[in-house]
Amino acid sequence: MIERTLSTDEITALDAYWRAANYLTVGQIYLQDNPLLREPLRPAHIKPRLLGHWGTSPGLNLIYAHLNRIIRERDADVIYLAGPGHGGPALLANVYLEGTYSEVYPNITQNLMGLRAFFRQFSTPGGVPSHVSPPTPGSIHEGGELGYVLTHAFGAAFDNPNLLAVAVVGDGEAETGPLEGSWKGVRFLNPVHDGAVLPILHLNEYKIGGPTVLGRASDESIGRLLAGHGYDPHFVAGTDPMRVHATLARTLDACVDVIDLIQNNARTAGHATECRRWPAIVLRTPKGWTGPKEVDGKPIEGTFRAHQVPLAEVRTNPKHLAMLESWMRSYRPEWLFDQEGRLRADLAALAPKGDRRMGANPHANGGRLSVPLDLPNPRTYSIPVASPGTERHESTQRLGQLLRDTYRKNPSNFRLFCPDETNSNRLGAVFEVESRCLVERTIPTDERVSPEGRVMEVLSEHNCEGWLEGYLLTGRHGLFATYEAFALIVASMATQHAKWLDSCEELPWRVPVPSLNILLTSTCWRNDHNGFSHQGPGFMDTIISKKGTVARVYLPPDANCLLSVADHCLRSKNHVNLIIIDKQPQLQWLDLDEAREHCERGASVWQWASSVGQPDIVLACAGDIATMETLAAVAWLRARAPEMRVRVVNVVDLMSLFSPDEHPHGMTEERFVDIFTPDIDVVFAFHGYPGAVHQLLHRRTHASRFHVRGYREEGTTTTPFDMVVLNDTSRFHLVMEALRRTRHPPPGADRLIDECRAILKHHANYVREHFEDMPEIRDWVWKAA
Repeated sequence: MIERTLSTDEITALDAYWRAANYLTVGQIYLQDNPLLREPLRPAHIKPRLLGHWGTSPGLNLIYAHLNRIIRERDADVIYLAGPGHGGPALLANVYLEGTYSEVYPNITQNLMGLRAFFRQFSTPGGVPSHVSPPTPGSIHEGGELGYVLTHAFGAAFDNPNLLAVAVVGDGEAETGPLEGSWKGVRFLNPVHDGAVLPILHLNEYKIGGPTVLGRASDESIGRLLAGHGYDPHFVAGTDPMRVHATLARTLDACVDVIDLIQNNARTAGHATECRRWPAIVLRTPKGWTGPKEVDGKPIEGTFRAHQVPLAEVRTNPKHLAMLESWMRSYRPEWLFDQEGRLRADLAALAPKGDRRMGANPHANGGRLSVPLDLPNPRTYSIPVASPGTERHESTQRLGQLLRDTYRKNPSNFRLFCPDETNSNRLGAVFEVESRCLVERTIPTDERVSPEGRVMEVLSEHNCEGWLEGYLLTGRHGLFATYEAFALIVASMATQHAKWLDSCEELPWRVPVPSLNILLTSTCWRNDHNGFSHQGPGFMDTIISKKGTVARVYLPPDANCLLSVADHCLRSKNHVNLIIIDKQPQLQWLDLDEAREHCERGASVWQWASSVGQPDIVLACAGDIATMETLAAVAWLRARAPEMRVRVVNVVDLMSLFSPDEHPHGMTEERFVDIFTPDIDVVFAFHGYPGAVHQLLHRRTHASRFHVRGYREEGTTTTPFDMVVLNDTSRFHLVMEALRRTRHPPPGADRLIDECRAILKHHANYVREHFEDMPEIRDWVWKAA
């Protein structure tokens, strides 16, 4: 352990470094010229639009400066995750001071000219955002994505034994539900093979317009809250910078000592020990610390008015301009920076070197460390399909077997994240080689629960998604599986991650990371026992709307297609891959070789189910239940209207429906016409909301000929077939639509439509009397012609 008190000289140096970061933070918000105030400040030196957030920045700068000391003295491997909203100028200031920024962006040099460019780019067109984002070296967490900083930090620490992830939690952020749930991550952190997370709850009492709950809470109540979550809280507070520096330095040393002790004890014993209360820091500093105390008679420092731009009229109000100049000169830039505009050499020496700098840490550019998965051969788990649509199997069970052996072959590079539904989703084969992770006591009635477990089950979609994102962004691989309806809980998280990856596409220094893979099961069509609340396919719409460079949506109709898609997704990088397939027993259509070819094409004509020659109608489908209903409709038409020529098209890669200029998987118009014909009507049975398909097809020729049937917010606790009936997507609805839209109606088409209506009426009576579907529906299989 390191037990010492910093000398006055050391504290003075730390304070100077902090002042330099504060100066650069203010400069980014306000200045477009005269970066070091080498001449009196004039309105022309001020940006025309003042954008940025000052209030949280001094605290973020303070923490960064002190972590630099910890890294230097201990050769620690540390990444910094800034949870408080728009703390971007603070993190940018620090990665500039440590030299990382100029290495990544050579045009932002370490001199007066580079400093001017550094200020001018902040929150301006063609520049960088005001929040921590992909262009910020050292970042894996989007500033302003309130609520997720701890989940990302824990995800980064899993299977990263030497990493310390410091997660700064803003007191506004601490009010969110996801953050409140994410404190539980410490119960899943195994000190034997995981790194550590040091939460720093930064309390400055105010949000953008009012007080925060924890900001007004007593230390005693906050201490009880954190202790109940499994932490040993350490409090640092004050307004005197020198005293705060001294206290924070001692506190950080004590916390890192405890972390080292916990890890050393666990690694010596070979298992997590009982006494492992992890440290956390509660840092109370004034909002907008070191900024203006009062403006126009109103208090600023320590109030909500310091949240963004404390002096808003500096271009037009000479008094405000003078206050800004006085504020900036209070940091003594003429002493902090030399004549060339570089940070003084003795201060620059306070930053770590090389990859130990937090802006240069390779864990925050995880592609640098990523090792490809050693994946098993999907053929091992494939289902022989001698005849399409004649046998039922649980498709996700086969995926579970593949994931089991992925764990076996990748013992520290892959994890499955699932909110207590691994067995429910038929992925339970993973428990043949792994256990559920819980770093707590176990009792005899537990099943496959262990502190050493690496199957991450916690009843929080936010934690599961956030853990996986942190795990991926630091270079590892994984899969998040959940019920379809509950995926909407993390729609904003998936959106932010997709935007992160999209931004990274424009940054050549960001090495691609493994893709975010999301598996949705217990889908709307087979959640009959849970009822209407669990019937919602809307998450797919969220992903479809994202950039084509990033977003992928797959609807495998059977096990072999699922295996093919999963193998592809687990190998891919920089994508958000959404896979949707139900967990219930379902008919199997393609053998593995056929499935692979089909998935590579994205969409195919299923010749074995189609009529020979030019069709009178095209029946298309995307989704497992939609596929079964479509094939059942085709079989019905084949038996009752054999002269009607039907083409069957199955779509497994939904993005293939886009045009190529909208998505890289999009079909050329030539291929699209070859599959769907140039002008024949298409009855399209779809897994989700019909509008999604219309969105994909909007630029196609004669898009109005597509008649989409899908989920339309009709549901209840009912039978499986009744669900498709309620949503007008049953085989009989598809038949009636086909008969109405076909180019050459068969003889007796009206009579066939009436027959379908009669069957549907009989169905409604039958399920209400017998509580199950009719045998001819329940036991239907495909019969080759």
